[in-house]
Amino acid sequence: ISDTQTGALVSRDGCVDWLCFPRFDSGACFASLLGTRDNGHWRFWPKEEIDRTSRRYRGDALILETEIETKEGAVRLIDFMPPRGENPDLIRIVEGIRGQVVMQMELIIRFDYGRTIPWVRTGNGGLEVIAGPNGLILRTPVKTRGEDLTTVAEFTVKKGDRVPFVLTWFASHSRPPKKVTPDHALRDTERYWKKWAKRCHRKTPWDDAVVRSLVVLKGLTYGPTGGIVAAATTSLPEEIGGVRNWDYRYCWLRDATLTLIALVDAGYQSEAKSWREWLLRAIAGSADQMQIMYGVRGERRLEELEIPWLSGYENSKPVRIGNAASSQFQLDVYGEVLGTMYRAHQAGIENRETDWRLQAALMNFLESNWNKPDEGIWEVRGGPKHFTHSKMMAWVAFDRAVKLVEECGCRGAERVDRWRKIRDQIHKEVCTRGFSPNKKAFTQYYGSDALDASLLMMPLAGFLPFTDKRIRGTIEAIERELMRDGFVLRYRPEEEGVDGLPGREGVFLPCSFWQAFSHVSLITAALVLSDQHPSIGR
Repeated sequence: ISDTQTGALVSRDGCVDWLCFPRFDSGACFASLLGTRDNGHWRFWPKEEIDRTSRRYRGDALILETEIETKEGAVRLIDFMPPRGENPDLIRIVEGIRGQVVMQMELIIRFDYGRTIPWVRTGNGGLEVIAGPNGLILRTPVKTRGEDLTTVAEFTVKKGDRVPFVLTWFASHSRPPKKVTPDHALRDTERYWKKWAKRCHRKTPWDDAVVRSLVVLKGLTYGPTGGIVAAATTSLPEEIGGVRNWDYRYCWLRDATLTLIALVDAGYQSEAKSWREWLLRAIAGSADQMQIMYGVRGERRLEELEIPWLSGYENSKPVRIGNAASSQFQLDVYGEVLGTMYRAHQAGIENRETDWRLQAALMNFLESNWNKPDEGIWEVRGGPKHFTHSKMMAWVAFDRAVKLVEECGCRGAERVDRWRKIRDQIHKEVCTRGFSPNKKAFTQYYGSDALDASLLMMPLAGFLPFTDKRIRGTIEAIERELMRDGFVLRYRPEEEGVDGLPGREGVFLPCSFWQAFSHVSLITAALVLSDQHPSIGR
């Protein structure tokens, strides 16, 4: 659930085990997802044995309903975060459905990613929790008590009862904000998401799944700036017990551009414009200082640290905050940015003079840097290489820049001939150095026989047609060596050693769709993959 400035994760049994206040990239006050209950969580459960639990989102809203049934009755736990006002709120309402259920609550707050035990006191109509710069206040009609540095409660819920709990963050040097009326906040939250979802003009056979996915993407957008985080979490592992655990609570240019394309295609132009403004502010200055990722407000310093006091998800260590990839050179992001700007133009979004100046500055930088090695789309930590996908995306950047000049009158006639020549030069080089006669396929980097699923993007980006025998050979090789049970690995790290890390990783969903698109039309591709794996709609 999200208020478009931060988000919380709610487990299947109704426990909030991850929450960062007041922003996505703030320190977590509930961190049991990456540790134990002692690292903070907020749990409701019946005193009696549970017979059955189910959950669903309410309509198109980010309002989660968890139904818990016992022999004596049933309750519905309603969890949501109202679209941000002055202060962020997490609201939980326990609603009686039938019979009578004795419920228990356990609230453990530990600021700074589950480490700092706060000072707790009663005041301002609630339970105040203070540590350093952070303050929380819990307001509820239920009587609470403290036990072993934990806030607990027991209360009875009958059919028709609605028992609210409101947890609000505030800066600890300020007074707690005014009380929130939970039912009014619920109504406003449902209205907000319903209105937003109605703006979707894309009709498909899977409208529910499409709109739900769009709502999640909106929930990962930081409202004040338009920045889009890759995830609300950090350090969820590629492999249980493995070390490939990264902090994704930041704005990757690549991920954000893909998200924006999805939103633009569905009719959400205002989100695209907001992200464009965020991009202009984040990149402001010299093009050679552009990073591949930023903080939600455009921050550049994202120092990577390991947190030793958290044991990790199912003991998958280390837990990291920050991301050292922010200092990497990744050539493909230039193609992603120019490609998205071109898609926005095709969707009717005006390419303003300020936008074009940024794009032209990026292209000027790329003219003298496209032939350098980089860390690539997968952000490898084994040293830079001439990754074939990166070079192909540099071709995309020059191709889309030329088209922007040709189709929307952007100033650049004096440069467009040069860009065409570089575009053709890159195309020739990729086809020569990125192709392995031995594999009969394009490979991960120049001179290698390693396969890489990112190369499934070559026909999708218009680099070569699907019918080209080199593309067909690449698709066949990837299906032969990288497919696992209908899904596709990015590459084989345990064999190639290209990323400088031990261990394995799982299959990658975007690559699986790229593989499906390589065979059939968009609609049929979705049918094929969705029929094979219905659960991926979630």
